[in-house]
Amino acid sequence: MDSMVGNLRRIMNNEDQVSSDFETLLNHGKDQSSYHPTRLPNVVVYPENIRNIQEIVKFASEHEVPIVPFGLGSSVEGQVIPVRGGISLNMTRMNKIIEICPDDYVVRVQSGVTRNQLNRELRKHNLFFPVDPAIDATLGGMAATNASGTNAVRYGTMRSQVLGLEVVQANGEVIRTGGKYLKTSAGYNLTGLFIGSEGTLGIITELILRVYLLPEETVTITAGFQSVEAASKAVGKLIKCGLSLGCVEILDENTVYAINCYKNINLPVTAQLVMNLTGKKYTVKNDLVKAKEILLSEGCNNLNHAFRKNEREQLWMARHEAAFAILSLEPQKRLMATDVCVPLTVMPQAIENARMIMNEHQIKGAVLGHVGDGNFHAVFTVDPSDSFDVKRAQTVYSAIVDFALQNGGTCTGEHGIGLGKIEYLQEQHDDLIATMRKIKDLFDPQHIMNPGKIFV
Repeated sequence: MDSMVGNLRRIMNNEDQVSSDFETLLNHGKDQSSYHPTRLPNVVVYPENIRNIQEIVKFASEHEVPIVPFGLGSSVEGQVIPVRGGISLNMTRMNKIIEICPDDYVVRVQSGVTRNQLNRELRKHNLFFPVDPAIDATLGGMAATNASGTNAVRYGTMRSQVLGLEVVQANGEVIRTGGKYLKTSAGYNLTGLFIGSEGTLGIITELILRVYLLPEETVTITAGFQSVEAASKAVGKLIKCGLSLGCVEILDENTVYAINCYKNINLPVTAQLVMNLTGKKYTVKNDLVKAKEILLSEGCNNLNHAFRKNEREQLWMARHEAAFAILSLEPQKRLMATDVCVPLTVMPQAIENARMIMNEHQIKGAVLGHVGDGNFHAVFTVDPSDSFDVKRAQTVYSAIVDFALQNGGTCTGEHGIGLGKIEYLQEQHDDLIATMRKIKDLFDPQHIMNPGKIFV
């Protein structure tokens, strides 16, 4: 290990770019997940340009050393955990916004740029980048996991936003896919291949992204219902009417109760929808009237709306702080969350099933998520040191995923496979695993790129 650190310091020619300090290794041996064990890398390297990355990758290839890209560590399925040690490649110093082309609605950025950093710059041009996974994250990491979040119902996932990539392959060579054009039919879609590949095929160093005009008007609506099933059915009606939905989220009564305890407030403890209507002022105001009519006709019992930014943020507070609130009920435990996505028509039944399973196993949990595109999360606490508690949580987790797979859904809508969903990917795409392995072998014949992820 000492020789590896020494060799990498010589390659970088800068000791500040290479660390084997225990705290640094520890911080790079875990992510936001609570149930994947920490595994330390042998060394952390901070590249500052693409040449650095090429030299690191060539060293890793020559010595068959695993190499794992790391952004802000915000993944939740263990994607950045170096399960076989090796090099953790921290990309945060590759954080330049290279080019903003307002009239083309595209930007070119290094992979360590965060979405909040990008949006601060885009606001100067009356533009924004829509993918919002609820916490700040590097754009390279978001592409590697095909992140999405609250705005996906309107704008789609990262796969819909990435027009081109610069990637360092496992042999150190660089390829560039796509470009600043909004469409192409030129050959295989290699850009799409790297989106969601979780660092197993190459290291994303640059991205060309679509950006959008900031909406002229936004109104936030909250609507209370007797049950999450009734709330999810109402969303189907809203979508069918073609309203200008920017995002639409669901919270069950357990989540609202947790928020009340966490923030010491007194929200009505019922299932809640939180949504934005966005667009031209006249469209938003007309759609607000229609949305209220639909929500009330579907049994809404508590309806609020706000146009001012500070008031809208207050209405969104319950959704944004949901995970912290749920954990605060049992702070000695950790969070476990499912991440399934089902057809919209299955959504009410899937949510009802998730609640039933948690109740059967006496799991204190909550249901929340991006109901507008069929992606929801069942979130509950678990004590990793209690084998019974872990087993019970895993049983609930598996049952919710199995229901999604048996009803035309997917085992993950936005969190990715990483370590936690390997067996479910096998179940969902058993007929495709062999083809995926061939692609992996083609791009990474030595299996040094983030080994042990997606499949084993």
